[in-house]
Amino acid sequence: MSATPLLEIDGLSVSFGAGGREVKAVRGASLGIDKGETVALVGESGSGKSVTALSVLQLLPYPSAWHPQGSIRFAGEELMGAGEARLRDLRGDRIAMIFQEPLTSLNPLHSVERQISEVLLVHKLMGREKARRRTIELLHLVGLAEATERLHALPYEFSGGQQQRIMIAMALANEPDLLIADEPTTAVDVTIQAQLLKLLKDLQAELGMALLLITHDLGIVRRMSERVYVMNAGRIVEQGKVADIFATPRHPHTRRLLAAEPSGRPEPASRDAPEVMAASQLKVWFPVKKGILRRTVDHIKAVDGITLQLRRGHTLGVVGESGSGKSSLGRGLLRLERSQGAIVFNGRDIQGAGFKELRPLRKKMQMVFQDPFGSLSPRLSVGQIVEEGLLVHGLGGDSYQERRATIGRALEEVGLEPDMQSRYPHEFSGGQRQRVSIARALVLKPDFIVLDEPTSALDMSIQAQIVELLRELQRRHDLAYLFISHDLKVVRALAHEVLVMRGGLVVEQGPADEIFTCPKDPYTRALMDAAFEMKADETGVVSL
Repeated sequence: MSATPLLEIDGLSVSFGAGGREVKAVRGASLGIDKGETVALVGESGSGKSVTALSVLQLLPYPSAWHPQGSIRFAGEELMGAGEARLRDLRGDRIAMIFQEPLTSLNPLHSVERQISEVLLVHKLMGREKARRRTIELLHLVGLAEATERLHALPYEFSGGQQQRIMIAMALANEPDLLIADEPTTAVDVTIQAQLLKLLKDLQAELGMALLLITHDLGIVRRMSERVYVMNAGRIVEQGKVADIFATPRHPHTRRLLAAEPSGRPEPASRDAPEVMAASQLKVWFPVKKGILRRTVDHIKAVDGITLQLRRGHTLGVVGESGSGKSSLGRGLLRLERSQGAIVFNGRDIQGAGFKELRPLRKKMQMVFQDPFGSLSPRLSVGQIVEEGLLVHGLGGDSYQERRATIGRALEEVGLEPDMQSRYPHEFSGGQRQRVSIARALVLKPDFIVLDEPTSALDMSIQAQIVELLRELQRRHDLAYLFISHDLKVVRALAHEVLVMRGGLVVEQGPADEIFTCPKDPYTRALMDAAFEMKADETGVVSL
């Protein structure tokens, strides 16, 4: 580091609450970033990475969050205690941030064009036509050329990966001096991840931009960063050059992080097991409306005629690029999106079932959503969130104490403490919120669970724990999973069968071992190459 870093954090501490309820999230953390440098901040979920980053721009929920001590200097200017007007000048202009959960960071009532152009209108004082042209340019820059025809669309109309790219476009709009990227590629597939990381490196070289990269993916750290800081329980336990840390880690926690990765294979499953879920020629089409009368002129074919079967004790992995229709397929099977085609659950046709008919079946088919913060009510405690399903379906015992014990066991199963029931979602890290979402689904003891990117926000060590947990629960309860993910290493560890999607269609489908070792479609081979950095031999067989 130079004598005067662009960003210097010195002895930062962050606490939530006070007295007996005080939670010390960050404890005396110090780090620095030079202009044009890439620095990674890594650690397990809940280690304090995101809280440290949010402190730079004073974005923590005050007064419940407070700083017992510490200093944050940007270009020599002290930001701790800075006025709101000064912070507004810096936010989005000289310092920009890509947030971990894009859907909760985007305004659900404003179009994509309005949200990106707002940054330009406020800080660059551009005219609307010039801001529109710059918005289109930014969308092309982040690989969303098709979005230029959907400038008036709202955030929920895009996939999780597309929402993440919209966030990146907003962050880069004013060519900031410092970009804080909090899990910037969490929700995108491996091919788009490679594109976005290259984009960030190219823009960094072009603009001389510094990058603080917060991630649990150590592969990204190795490719992107010059230096790395390792956090554990709110403290920075190790720091240094990336090559040195990876070659000779000194702290036991760093060694655990480097060794942790989802591994193994799923338990063999019976081919004669009863069928839990089946779909035939399933279609999920979203109308495109234009004109004053909002007439339907076309459709976005998110899922376009897919047939599948899923048996008890089996996991069907669904993979594909962002926007390929994976999440729409999962929601369509659960009747959370309007669809066409036959859907059969436990031998019963549910496509034509009404709300009252579906309600008793809901406890047997659950979903863990991609965006945990968006699916957890901020007004309810974690205990109330998990309890809600028990109350609706009359489960978990007659008394509050019985239900509390049931909730505690569900939280323990996903690696959380039972006494966390009284805390609220904003008091948890992104990875911890994901585990709360899994606990909420598991507590009802379902037969079928749609898992939409359930490990995307988790660090490697917790990913491995969740994968083992899901395998154990499947063995114990004979569960059927539809596992949606862009992380092919996790899919390989869980799936018995794999379905590869692109543009709403199935490009390849079959047993997991065949798909991973001998992919037939060029698109599937491209996904495997990006995920495992491997090449097939002349016969098409891949060595993992």
